[in-house]
Amino acid sequence: MATTTLSVPDQIRQLNDARKLVLGDVKYYPSVVKGILPIIGPSAPIELRRWGAEFLAEAFATPALPNGEKETMQPYVLTTLESMIENDREDPQVLRSVVQTAASIYPLAMRWVINNGYDTITWERMVAVKQKILRIWDNAPSSVRICCIKFAQRIVLAQSVASGAEMRYGGALDVSLDKVPPNHQTLDPRTLEAEASGLLDRMLSVLQDSTDALVVDATLNCLSILIRTRPTTSNRILNALLNFNPLKLANSPLTPKSRVMMRSMEKTSRLLLIHLTKRDPHNPLVPRIQQHVERMMRTMAEIFDGSRKRQMETQNPDGYDAKRPRMSAAQIQIPPLGPPPHSLASIFTLINHESLSAYDISQVPAPLVAKIAVATLSGLDPQVLAKAVDGVRGRLDALSNAPVPELNPNTAPLGVDEDDDEYEPDFYQAEDTEQILNKLDSSPTEEEPSALEDGLALKSFYLSQPPVLTPETALVAGSGTVSRVIEMMKSLEDPAGKKNKAGFSRLAASTGTRDSWMTILTRLATRSSAGLEEISVKDEGDPASPPSLSNNIRDVLYNYVMEDFRRHIDVAVSWLCEEWYNDKLQQKDEGDRPLHYERCCLRLIDGFLPYVHPQDKVLTRFLSEIPELNKTILTRVKQMCRDPSVVQLALTSLLYLVMMRPPVKEIALDTVQDIWTDHEEARPMATKYLSKYRPGFLDANRDTNGAAAAPAIAA
Repeated sequence: MATTTLSVPDQIRQLNDARKLVLGDVKYYPSVVKGILPIIGPSAPIELRRWGAEFLAEAFATPALPNGEKETMQPYVLTTLESMIENDREDPQVLRSVVQTAASIYPLAMRWVINNGYDTITWERMVAVKQKILRIWDNAPSSVRICCIKFAQRIVLAQSVASGAEMRYGGALDVSLDKVPPNHQTLDPRTLEAEASGLLDRMLSVLQDSTDALVVDATLNCLSILIRTRPTTSNRILNALLNFNPLKLANSPLTPKSRVMMRSMEKTSRLLLIHLTKRDPHNPLVPRIQQHVERMMRTMAEIFDGSRKRQMETQNPDGYDAKRPRMSAAQIQIPPLGPPPHSLASIFTLINHESLSAYDISQVPAPLVAKIAVATLSGLDPQVLAKAVDGVRGRLDALSNAPVPELNPNTAPLGVDEDDDEYEPDFYQAEDTEQILNKLDSSPTEEEPSALEDGLALKSFYLSQPPVLTPETALVAGSGTVSRVIEMMKSLEDPAGKKNKAGFSRLAASTGTRDSWMTILTRLATRSSAGLEEISVKDEGDPASPPSLSNNIRDVLYNYVMEDFRRHIDVAVSWLCEEWYNDKLQQKDEGDRPLHYERCCLRLIDGFLPYVHPQDKVLTRFLSEIPELNKTILTRVKQMCRDPSVVQLALTSLLYLVMMRPPVKEIALDTVQDIWTDHEEARPMATKYLSKYRPGFLDANRDTNGAAAAPAIAA
């Protein structure tokens, strides 16, 4: 009753929480499905019906839920599906999800009835749902018709004889007609086979009758698995594909929609036929299929190229060719220079276009001008270029040999300003010679030669002082360089052939591969500051400690490894080997030096351990390849056992160390003992290993447990 008082948004919110629950653990699917069926019936609001139908389709399609659970769920789900699909005015979105659910349930229901012949009610409900879906197939919207095609494909798969190749896949593919006993009390093999044959013909008729690209593409996508797993249907399907013409719309006026539909249908059918020839290259129909594909591609090219040519003719009715003709050296005519005066631009101008000559080229950015000039010169005919250079050379020779023009005293400029053009005579007495000489003596002298010499003399030029390089600036620049190297490394592919020489004394930059660059970075992180660091009074993990380029490179390497730790585990091992080698060298020198190997190793383990799954091999490889193991590192492996799903992975990795790394055998066995002591769910497997390598530990614990239990029994 509490559920009915809630509003629809609140119910949707609770249902979304239930979906998150089942996505986290599939064992809750049966209880959640039973709980939502009463509230998503035909009388429920449209929002609840949409959510419920979509959830059911998702539940029966997920591979995470075992088929056995789905079989036990489908009998009581069919009742709700039948009530939903019987509504003639049902929402298309609900219908689509219901048909998807029915497509997933049909092989499960058939297998259930095969094994439980007494359950006729389930099969009758499934048949009722099937008949309703087949009735609405032709008149439903395109999205629902696509789901109906998938439902028909599942019926054909379940009601035809299998080839045996799909047995290894399991799921819905292993339900076939040969699983039905001849004398089954509910199922008649001959009736089922005839129905499957009729449905296949109905599916293939879409290729001849329909021009809806969505429906045709959905049909083509459903045929590949039928050919591969049901050999009895392959010949009919191949003949239908060879008779299918995806270019039927070319007979009508081409529109953008029809073009897209033709391209989609042609590409889907072509890829399907090519896929079939690759899977069975010895099939006798392969030559015919190849001829059909080539003919279809030629027809496609002719249709679209012809329409493009017609469009170009419509745009250019006079037959004008829009391409610029290529000019030869004989067609180039360099005009002579005009009357003086001549500017530098007029000397190098080889065209008579006045408006183009008057264009201010300084408005165009210099990089763009350089790009245009280089592209033009690279595509220029050498003869045309030589003729243009000769023309400019001739103009320069003509200017150098031209006589100096004589000044006409009548037209020569007077050298006066425009403001002084209007001459007004003075009506006072003229100065005599002595007055003029006195005036010249009192006027300031002009030192024109010295000014000219100052203008031509070379002046001293001094560069500004560079900014002071602080440690922070150097650190930022170094970090930027390392980041660019990492980005460049991501674009390099791992070499598949030759393997580089290993060892601590190998050359770091011998090649340009990813391993060489990674070796350079790891050695910069470990050896660049070797001997320069000192142990600080503060803790090494203190954020107040001064940063360094080595620690920044370590952070970059850590982030690079954690981006995809399964692919980059070799980088992590190489980095730790360099750290271990550098720590050993530092221990030989006098003084206290910080050691980085253990800290980096623990950081990497803490980074990727939360993401390993039970079938992961990366932990075993990491523990077996790093140079040194200690109790602190193996303690992280023991902490993994808090998650019961990875207990086997942790103990298997420790067993590998016991067998393959004798120096750490005792430490690994101690870790197994600690796991046995601290984690009860891991004791069965830990007991198996300890009984072989440390039976005394188990005996001592049995005695201790027995001695502790005796007083309790006596009491």
